[in-house]
Amino acid sequence: MKKNFPNVKKGIIDTLQINIGYKCNQACKHCHVNSSPSRTEMMSKDIIKIIPEIISKHGIKTLDITGGAPELHPQFKELILSLRDNKIKIIDRCNLTIFFEEGYQYLPRFLAENEVIVYASLPCYEKDNVEKQRGFGVFDKSIEAIKILNKFGYGKSGSNLLLNLVYNPINPTLPPPQDELEDAYKRVLFKNHKIIFNNLFTITNMPINRYAEQLKSKGELDQYLNLLINNFNKKNLQNIMCKNTISVDYLGNIYDCDFNQQINLKSDNAPKTIFDLATDENIEDYEISVSNHCFACTAGSGSSCGGSLS
Repeated sequence: MKKNFPNVKKGIIDTLQINIGYKCNQACKHCHVNSSPSRTEMMSKDIIKIIPEIISKHGIKTLDITGGAPELHPQFKELILSLRDNKIKIIDRCNLTIFFEEGYQYLPRFLAENEVIVYASLPCYEKDNVEKQRGFGVFDKSIEAIKILNKFGYGKSGSNLLLNLVYNPINPTLPPPQDELEDAYKRVLFKNHKIIFNNLFTITNMPINRYAEQLKSKGELDQYLNLLINNFNKKNLQNIMCKNTISVDYLGNIYDCDFNQQINLKSDNAPKTIFDLATDENIEDYEISVSNHCFACTAGSGSSCGGSLS
């Protein structure tokens, strides 16, 4: 089925999402970034250094740090510490297994001390399903990592340390209702492992890069795209994340979202690089670049880096 995604305009920017490097200690099948241990791309010190200035100048409320495994960046700690005096939310998109890599055992304490919000991928509460998508041994390490975070106060009632888990479907389907799945996650994970967390966010798998190649090899790509298009929900257009987010790649180039970044889809009238943001006053009200992969964000209950939209 052929259908063009509707036109969308940029709104007021409140979130700066930065991909600080593609290197990761895992190589998950659903990864739209194609991250792996062999990737070497990393954001430069010059770009890292200008981020606090950009946040202050444009009144950014949330810094969303992603990768790869963002903690592998040599300036990960310095970036977070440089923002200690800013009233800003900092998100670390963490794969949990990074805590067990040599030299990174400090991370849970560091994240807690700096009140970093942790978004952690856990595509199922069943071991077999997680390892099918993320690799052998990942489930047990993830559970142990959450236990460590819980000890530091993450996920606990009355704590300001937020731990949010992220669900991606194992199969090429839409996620189930987010609130129902969250209840199941909390019930099963506490019963079986005595672990707790704040929220579960469901994210629809994006048909680009590694995931698209996987679907194509099975002859399922067109079927999946049709599923997304057929389940288009117009109500989700007002809440899609590209309207209030700027995404910056490791080279400092600007995109409307992390997904557009990965397929090099840019908006003509947007600032070109993060250095432009140091001088540009107006970074809103321009046409967002869209394509058919955008139907993943509007299908059904909708999808964003912060979970369901409706």
